[in-house]
Amino acid sequence: MSGHSKWSSIKHRKGAQDAKRGKIFTKLIKEITVAARMGGGDPDSNPRLRTAIAASKAENMPKENIERAIKKGTGELEGESYEEVVYEGYGPGGAAVLVESVTDNKKRTVADIRYIFSKCGGNLGESGCVAWMFDKKGLIVFDKEGIDEDRLMEVALEAGAEDILDDNNSFEVITPLNEFEAVKEAFSREGLNYTFAEITMIPKNRVKLEGKQAEQMLRLMETLEDSDDVQKVYSNFDIPDETLQALT
Repeated sequence: MSGHSKWSSIKHRKGAQDAKRGKIFTKLIKEITVAARMGGGDPDSNPRLRTAIAASKAENMPKENIERAIKKGTGELEGESYEEVVYEGYGPGGAAVLVESVTDNKKRTVADIRYIFSKCGGNLGESGCVAWMFDKKGLIVFDKEGIDEDRLMEVALEAGAEDILDDNNSFEVITPLNEFEAVKEAFSREGLNYTFAEITMIPKNRVKLEGKQAEQMLRLMETLEDSDDVQKVYSNFDIPDETLQALT
C-alpha cells in the first residue's frame, strides 16, 4: 500500500470511527482563512477556497462558521495571523515525509513537529530534503461499488485526467492541478459520485515498510495529523495490504 493516496484512504476509512470533529473544524477554518487571504473571498474565482468550503460542508460545518472564516481571511473581521509552513523529514526506514502546517507561532510548531518525529522513529530534516520526491496533483477517489469503470474512464480522460488507478476496492483518478476542478465538475454532471477529492502530493518513488517500521510509520502519520497546527501529511511509504489490515 503506497503512501500517496493510501494515507488519505486510511484517514477516510477510519474517520467514521475516530474523527475528532472539533479538531477537523479547526483545521478547515484555518484553510478557509488562509485561502481567502491569499485569493480573495469569492469561491467562484478562488479554487482553493472553493475546495476548502466543499470540504467543510462535507463535514457539516455550519454556514456561519464558514462565512466568519472567510471574513477573517479577507480582513473584514479581526482574527489570528496565520502563516503557512512546510516541514520535511524522514520516517522509519527512510520514508520521506512532508508536513503542511498553518500556524500563528512557528517556534511552537517546529518544536512540536520535531518532537513527534523523534518520538515515532523519524527525524526532522532541512527544507528541500524530500520535497523534490513529490509532485502536486489532484486526487479523486471512487468506491468501486456501483461505478461503471468504462464510463468512469471515459469521463475522466475526456475531462483532462492524467491517470486512473485500480486500488482493490476503489478507483483513484489523478489529475494535473489545472484540471482538478474541471474533472470534478465533469463527474458531477455525469452523476458519478466520488468518495473524496483533494489536492495531494504524489511520490515519485516508494519505500517499502513492514513489521515494526510499518507500525511506527502509521503512528508517525497519525500523531502528526493530530497536531493542531498540521493541515496535511504526505509520505512515500509502501505498506503491504495484509500488513496494513493487521495494523488498522
